[in-house]
Amino acid sequence: MNYFSQESLGLQRFSHVIILLLYLSIQIRIYQLSEENVMENFDALMISKDEEGQKVKWRRMAIDDLMEGDVTVRVTHSTINYKDALAITGKAPIIRRYPMIPGIDLAGVVATSTHPEFKQGDMVLATGWGLGESHFGGYSSYARLKGDWLLPVPAGFTTADTMALGTAGFTAMSALLALETHGVTPQRGPVLVTGSAGGVGSVAVSILAKNGFKVIAATGRMGERAYLQGLGASELIDRAELTGPVSPLGSERWAGAIDTAGGNVLANVLSHIQYSGTVAACGLAAGMELPTSVAPFILRGVTLAGISSVMAPKAHRLEAWSRLQRDMDLTKLKSMTTTRPLKDVLALAPEILAGKVRGRVVLEVP
Repeated sequence: MNYFSQESLGLQRFSHVIILLLYLSIQIRIYQLSEENVMENFDALMISKDEEGQKVKWRRMAIDDLMEGDVTVRVTHSTINYKDALAITGKAPIIRRYPMIPGIDLAGVVATSTHPEFKQGDMVLATGWGLGESHFGGYSSYARLKGDWLLPVPAGFTTADTMALGTAGFTAMSALLALETHGVTPQRGPVLVTGSAGGVGSVAVSILAKNGFKVIAATGRMGERAYLQGLGASELIDRAELTGPVSPLGSERWAGAIDTAGGNVLANVLSHIQYSGTVAACGLAAGMELPTSVAPFILRGVTLAGISSVMAPKAHRLEAWSRLQRDMDLTKLKSMTTTRPLKDVLALAPEILAGKVRGRVVLEVP
């Protein structure tokens, strides 16, 4: 081959490389544009309110429709808690401004960020902080929120795992930490969990058992015996034992309790706590009233520890999620979890309020 032929071949190869690079740059730009288009147009569940009452419907949205924040998250998973069900059905005044995207929990991948702790591609989760109440929540393909509200997904967990726990798991662990702070140990005696087949209750049974406690599960669903024993319950009692008239003091039965019910249930639980025991109260499924007396507190030194998950400081959140990472058996978490598409949330809300949903529900966000 002469010099000119070699030069011609070289030019031809160079041309092919240029064409290939142009093709790749075009494809990358097409992908970027499609990603931008996807990010600009997405579905969200929107709750509005007018003189006729509350209205809930799916709405097509753009990024600019979201509220303020320094991190935009591509939501991959959410969940439904009792509080979410109250918001969707309008059974309680959970929502504090309208219109509102409900969903107090979300997890996903950072799409954009100007916050120093998070960058594009980070896996993150958020619970509470007014999400779904005063700030657009997790029932949306995208969420924009303050980076200070976010936590990194713990090592060994997926975004789906974090939503299988969500506010319910965080609340259950916060309750266990409160019991430990007040000196409740496995050696002191058994611990009662009310509403044990629900979301908070299921996680509480599991993590208490993992920490060596003898767990007594109170439930209105005695048919869930195998399920609760599989999570670690040593004994079941019928919720009916705790819903009747309240006496100032009953027999000392439990060293501590995690109560998700409130009302007469909590009052009866308090009357049966051992001397210097502690009850961590975190729910109101049985009512907001507390028809009790001071007897458990001044005659037995019982502590009633309130658990609030919404505005919990970041240091506590990190501690609780670190403990969940250590104490939550992922096999048991899977056994208590059902996975559903986000669009099913409207049907799930009344079922949760009626006590028909066992354990936890992970919502896959398209």
